Amino acid sequence: MNTLKHLAIIMDGNGRWAKQKGKMRTQGHKKGIQTVREITQWCAKNDISYLTLYAFSTENWNRPKTEVDFLMKSLKKYLLEEANTYHQNNIRFKAIGNIDAFNDPLKALIKDLEKTTSSNTALTQILALNYGSRDEIKRTFEKILSKKSYKEESNIEELIQSNLDTAGIPDVDLLIRTGGEMRLSNFLLWQSSYAELFFSTTLWPDFTPTELHKIIQSYQERTRRFGGL
Repeated sequence: MNTLKHLAIIMDGNGRWAKQKGKMRTQGHKKGIQTVREITQWCAKNDISYLTLYAFSTENWNRPKTEVDFLMKSLKKYLLEEANTYHQNNIRFKAIGNIDAFNDPLKALIKDLEKTTSSNTALTQILALNYGSRDEIKRTFEKILSKKSYKEESNIEELIQSNLDTAGIPDVDLLIRTGGEMRLSNFLLWQSSYAELFFSTTLWPDFTPTELHKIIQSYQERTRRFGGL
């Protein structure tokens, strides 16, 4: 049976969920935040070590300003309200992505929550914020070059791995995308090179721990060869 240390989810379908119900897109995002809370708590109670959620991509800045502003306010509200949830469920919070693009209060909130939850051990919830895998890899090489930490005999793969946003975190075992689309959308491309993929037609606001449990059961029955026989 396959072990599952690192679960990654592309949370897709908030806007379509709202449209189907005749609501504003912002209502879909609000419902999606409730789903984040439910899935995170379930993972903390079911021996999953890392949960990475694609919360805001480098491409999401191209959305209408009103929606981007709402997402930024929602992120701040979520982080403020979830602090107790993280501690009550022994969850460590971590952000990946280029958070320098955010305003100072939001950046401070992210850093503070990372610090205050750093000793929690049941689950590490990782939010990908202003994240794009190509941007991460670009920033990784910039770090390596600026530190001049490579030598002729360096193990280049290890050097890259240790300078990614996810340094110290195991590669993705299972990557789920909700909402019916079948693409990775520039998410954890390096870390998911041997991940098992699962595409759900369920829109993110309707995604439940019950469906997640069924997907994990399916994952555990797959054969992972990692290029071998």
